[in-house]
Amino acid sequence: MIAFFSPPRLGVCDRQDDTGGSSHVQNTGGNCGRGNAACGFGHGGIGSAAATGCRHSQERAFVSVQLPAEFVIVFEPVTHAAQFLDVKGEPTRERQTLMLTYNKVRAPTGTMVLRPGPLRLSLDNRTDVRVLPSLWIAGDTLHDLLGKRKPFLTANRLLSNQTFRDIYRTDTLDVDQGLKITSLTFLFTDLKGSTALYERVGDLVAYDLVRAHFRVLHEIVASEAGAVVKTIGDAVMATFPTPDRALAAALRMRKAMTGIKDASGAEQLLLKIGIHEGPCLAVTLNDRLDYFGQTVNIAARVQGLAVSSSIFATGSVIEHPVSSKLLGTAGVTPEAQRAALRGIADEVTVYEIP
Repeated sequence: MIAFFSPPRLGVCDRQDDTGGSSHVQNTGGNCGRGNAACGFGHGGIGSAAATGCRHSQERAFVSVQLPAEFVIVFEPVTHAAQFLDVKGEPTRERQTLMLTYNKVRAPTGTMVLRPGPLRLSLDNRTDVRVLPSLWIAGDTLHDLLGKRKPFLTANRLLSNQTFRDIYRTDTLDVDQGLKITSLTFLFTDLKGSTALYERVGDLVAYDLVRAHFRVLHEIVASEAGAVVKTIGDAVMATFPTPDRALAAALRMRKAMTGIKDASGAEQLLLKIGIHEGPCLAVTLNDRLDYFGQTVNIAARVQGLAVSSSIFATGSVIEHPVSSKLLGTAGVTPEAQRAALRGIADEVTVYEIP
C-alpha cells in the first residue's frame, strides 16, 4: 500500500537552512494555527519510513526526498491545504527546493511541475494548531485504495440523526452559515380532519389522540434513521438519508394509525403523507436546524395532494432501487399521475401508493 514516500537514506528532518539547486515557494493557506507540524513518510515501494515534525508556531521542518516520475500530492488535513506536484521530464541530480507555508490565508490549490530527482521540502507552520502534512503518490495503488473506502458519516446521515439533532439543537451551524446538501429525503404528514376531530370528541380526547400519533411517528422516524425537523399543529416534517428509509417509514406510519383510536374505538386517525428527495440548504433558524429550497417546497406540496390515508411520492423516491424492492415486497403498485403543484411552474409526475 502506498501511503507516503521517502528514499531509504533520506526523509530526515532538520532545522538548518540550505542553499543550492532550484527553489520554489508556495503559500498553502489554511485556517488553523500554532502547535506541531508533522509530516510522515511510510513505505510506498520507494523507500523506508521516516518522520519529522515542527513543534511550535513559526518553526520550519526540512525533509529531503527522492521524487519519482509520478503525480505527487502534498496534503495537510488540518488546514485542508494541498499542493500538487506533477513530476515529469528528464531526471535531474540537481536538488530542487520547495517551501510550503501553512497560515490563515486561504490559497487555491495549485499544481507545480518538477523533475524526477532530489527535493528539499521546507514545511513552515505559521498557524496556531498542530498540522500534519504528508506526501502521497497519486498512482494506481492509491486509487485502488480510495476505491475501497466505505462511506461512514455523510452530512445527510448526520443531520437526519434524531439524537444528534436533540443534543446539538442550536450548535450545528452558525446563524449566518448555510450548508448545501446534495441529497436529502423529506417526508411531510398531516392528520385528515383534525379540526372536525376536536369538534366530535372534545378537546381532551382529541388531544390525547394527536399526542399518541406524534409519539408513534417519532418512534418510526427514529427507527428508520430519520429525524423530526419540526411539528406545525398536527403536521410533521421529517428528514431521511435515503428515499427508501422515508418510504418504509411512511408505510409503517399508515399501518400504525389503525391502532390509534379513542376510548370507544370509534375514531381512527387518517394520515396524509408526501415524500420527495433532492438537494437543499441546511440553516439555523429560530434556534433550530431547518431546511430550505425547492425540494422542501415540492415535498410539502406533494403531501397536499394526499387524501384520506394515501401516500404520495415523486419519481426520485419511487425509482430508487431499494424503494422498488420495498414496494414489491409489500405488494403495492404505485399509480403515476401528473399534478400541478402550487408555486411550481411545470407539472410534476407523482405516484400515489394506495
